Amino acid sequence: MSRKSIGDQELALLQYIDEHGDATVGEVALAYGEPRGLARSTVLTMMERLRAKSYLRRRKLGGVYRYASATAPDDVMRSAVGKFVANTLQGSLSPFVAWMSERSEVSDDELAELESLVADLQSRRKES
Repeated sequence: MSRKSIGDQELALLQYIDEHGDATVGEVALAYGEPRGLARSTVLTMMERLRAKSYLRRRKLGGVYRYASATAPDDVMRSAVGKFVANTLQGSLSPFVAWMSERSEVSDDELAELESLVADLQSRRKES
């Protein structure tokens, strides 16, 4: 089953919750929303949208709902990138690779990870 798409602000909020663990709307509104100029009601709306899209889950503890990520952070990012490539780049990775080649701040670790991914892709193509 494919999940509904996730917007940039929703992705940032989900990453915040992933990094900080389960939290109430009030906690997220104070620590995440306030510095970004987001009202508590806006944070609540975003969290409920993420729950409706099955990215967040909630449970009631002591009369208060606590929200937590319902999926692995890597899965969410992979899905967002996949939708970006499919929808914005019309399925072509070439513009993304061209953009990557122009970045000057690619770390040694990132470069090693990219090389490993390319080697894995080549290996799987040979098996097919």
